[in-house]
Amino acid sequence: MNYGITRKRSLELLNQYLSTPNLVKHCLASEAVMRSLARHFSEDEDLWGLTGLLHDLDVELTLDDLSRHTHETVRILHQEGVAEEIIEAIRMHNEHAHDDKRSERFHHALAAGETITGLIIASALVYPDKKLGSVKPKSVRKRFKEKQFAAGANREIIAECELIGLAIPDFCDLCLEAMQGISDDLGL
Repeated sequence: MNYGITRKRSLELLNQYLSTPNLVKHCLASEAVMRSLARHFSEDEDLWGLTGLLHDLDVELTLDDLSRHTHETVRILHQEGVAEEIIEAIRMHNEHAHDDKRSERFHHALAAGETITGLIIASALVYPDKKLGSVKPKSVRKRFKEKQFAAGANREIIAECELIGLAIPDFCDLCLEAMQGISDDLGL
């Protein structure tokens, strides 16, 4: 399938628009999670992966203003000729920027998947070695229930995994495994 963009070009755009290494790592983690979710649901792994990789392209441009976040990404990706399906999923992952509500599995997967990455990284950082390999699935599930832990990881958005047919424990396990698979890229 033609997505209007390659992974190589996506990485170039990330490096052009994101100067903070942790934001790039968040996008890489989101890509890994989305690829894993695509495999689980027998969806297009490249489509879902590219969407995860590009979803926060404008975070530094919009300075964390949720009412503006994704608008610049949509503009940039339209200029690049990126497939509309990718652009729409990225737009929908931030409901604060428009009046539309997520209703498609792809959109819920991106919102839940990119949000849980923060919870998983925070879970790794409490271990003495600060490595994803040390994190057990049970630990992520436990941390999910602790609302004060990684409070920025919105539990309601993560729970959208249930709308796509994955129980929270299974979702936590799948996402942790996906991120452990790229732990070297994440420096964790």
